[in-house]
Amino acid sequence: MNIFSSEPRGLAAAPGTALVGPITAPDQGVPILRQYLRIAMRWRYVIIGAVVGCVLLGLIATLLMTPKYTATSTIEISRESDKVTNFQGVDQEASIADQEFYQTQYGLLRSRSLSERVAVQLRLIDDPKFFDMFGAAKDTPAFELRNGRYAPAGRAERQRVAGETLLKQLGVAPTRLSRLVDIRFTSPDAAFSAKVANAWANNFIETNLERKIQATSYGRNLLQRQLTEYKDRLDESQRQLVAYASQQQIINLPAQNGNQGQTTSERSIVADDLAALNAALAQATADRIQVQARYEQAGRAGASTEALRNVAINNLRQRRAELAAEYRQLMVRFEPGYPAAQAIQSQIDQLDRSIAREESRVTGSLVADFREAKQREDALKAKVDQLKSSYLDLRRRSIQYNIYQQEVDTNRSLYDGLLQRFKEIGVAGGVGVNNIAIVDPADVPQKPSSPRLLLNLAIAILAGLILGTTIALGLEQIDEAIADPAEVERRLGLPLLGSVPKVEGATPKEALLDRKSDLVDAYLAVQTNLGFTTEHGVPRSFAVTSTRPAEGKSTTALALATTLARAQRRVILVDGDMRSPSVHHLGGVDHDRGLSNFLTGHDDIGSLTFEMADLGFTAMSAGPIPPNAAELLTGNRLSILIERLMEQYDHVVIDSPPVMGLADAPLIAARVEGVIYAVESHGIRSTLVKTALGRLLSANARVIGGVLTKFEARRAHYGYGYEYGYGYGREAKG
Repeated sequence: MNIFSSEPRGLAAAPGTALVGPITAPDQGVPILRQYLRIAMRWRYVIIGAVVGCVLLGLIATLLMTPKYTATSTIEISRESDKVTNFQGVDQEASIADQEFYQTQYGLLRSRSLSERVAVQLRLIDDPKFFDMFGAAKDTPAFELRNGRYAPAGRAERQRVAGETLLKQLGVAPTRLSRLVDIRFTSPDAAFSAKVANAWANNFIETNLERKIQATSYGRNLLQRQLTEYKDRLDESQRQLVAYASQQQIINLPAQNGNQGQTTSERSIVADDLAALNAALAQATADRIQVQARYEQAGRAGASTEALRNVAINNLRQRRAELAAEYRQLMVRFEPGYPAAQAIQSQIDQLDRSIAREESRVTGSLVADFREAKQREDALKAKVDQLKSSYLDLRRRSIQYNIYQQEVDTNRSLYDGLLQRFKEIGVAGGVGVNNIAIVDPADVPQKPSSPRLLLNLAIAILAGLILGTTIALGLEQIDEAIADPAEVERRLGLPLLGSVPKVEGATPKEALLDRKSDLVDAYLAVQTNLGFTTEHGVPRSFAVTSTRPAEGKSTTALALATTLARAQRRVILVDGDMRSPSVHHLGGVDHDRGLSNFLTGHDDIGSLTFEMADLGFTAMSAGPIPPNAAELLTGNRLSILIERLMEQYDHVVIDSPPVMGLADAPLIAARVEGVIYAVESHGIRSTLVKTALGRLLSANARVIGGVLTKFEARRAHYGYGYEYGYGYGREAKG
């Protein structure tokens, strides 16, 4: 049966019984902070010792440490695309890879090649002082000194070791939300730390430029191979175009710059001739139409435009008009036969013939012009028709020519583009654009960065607290001793009847005879609590037992019998430990007659008891030690004894044997009204007590409560105050 499943606190056997409180599991309802504080106070000396030890170790280690100096160089790393040319789609967008880029740069700062490069530049590979400074010299042939120098054969290994040594002392610290990075180097030499930090920053910039130059050189070589390939393609396509043009007799004029600087494509001679003749034909047709119109007007005598514009005809007509005017004047006075009139008429006729001849000549000129214009138009028209046929034939033959021409143009465009990129790479390779810059070079540190006494002491204190707490928690887990009165209920699930201080300098009987002693006060408190365990007060019959001997059970039985007797009760104390009796020593008698006699059949109880007048109660010794006490207890003689004793006494107190290893205690506990369990403070493991309690409960015994014996308040946990009360009012008043 589990002790935690017993009736509440093991105090009530019948309805109406007064209860002290319910049994609770260990730590149930106790605040976690209070539990940890209790553990800390219990093991405070362990924690303090751990802290002091760690502080001393930290102080000694700090004083023995070699001072080290840290120099810091700050650089700025700008985000830059790694494009070799302006080709689209060569690289990914930079905006999606910023984090990757900067993590890569931090990794490059801690690369082995960079550290070895710094070691080579600063000539650390052949410097024994450098390896001695960091204790990096190894017992290998590469580090053997010959005339104070290293052998050249081990240079490669020393370079590797030097690089690893520098990396161990290097720190790369990016500044959050910025492009700044701190390069920190720590060494025992302040000037050396600053020199390495600055060399590291400079070499990082140089390696970055070298990588870009190598990338540019690779691009130049690649483009140069492509240029050669496309140049061959262009030459081949041009030869193919020229050969086809010669074969088909296709002659094109070179391209010319048109209006606004635009370049026109090549044009054929046939097309140019056709365009020119077609323009001439249009002009000839226009001229012919104009001449034809003038010719048609010449049919009306004197009405033609050329005749009206002719100066000679106009002069002749004017002279004729003058003569005609004179002739009309003469006709007014004379007859037509008048000689002067006839002479004038003769001149007029002559002028008419001259005018007719001039008009005939003008008309003939118009006819000749018309015929000439017509012939010219017909000739041009025939030539245009001929050129049209030639042009159509040329168009047919130019289809393949244009295909070849397009191939030439494509190859030339690709070649020109690659040539331009090739020139750009040449310029970029010579400039060497860098995206890393030194913001603050490292200065020689003026004070050491380590050791830092206050920081080391703080770390030592923290480490000591952690170590001490860990040890305290471990000890708490493995420590099963009952240290505080509250642990009787918390760990064992027993109601606490009281705690009894440890008696020093006197026997328990002597302490009980002193009614002002702490022991008497403690057991009076136990008796008071016993009065609440049953509905009729203190149980009339009860046994006092413990897990093992020497835990104070006999003292508890003696003290409770004494306090009950002083309360005007009739009490008998029975020594139930027939294996190791002790009550007879208190009464100054032997144990020739006692409990074992009654259990074997002797019925005269009066002859088996003796009086303890100084303490005020009657006692019964254990009697002669039987061969097997458990066999005597298995019968009903003990129950008969208790019944007969209760007829004469108010309370029967039995000093029971220990529980563990014996069957006596469960047999006795099953026949009394209750059991008081004595637990030694700081002297018994809780698991052992639980096992013993389990044995009692399996025997259907009623465990009333526990009494913590040999309690020392100075060894108790923090927060209970059990050191107060018992000595109150006993100190001398000054």
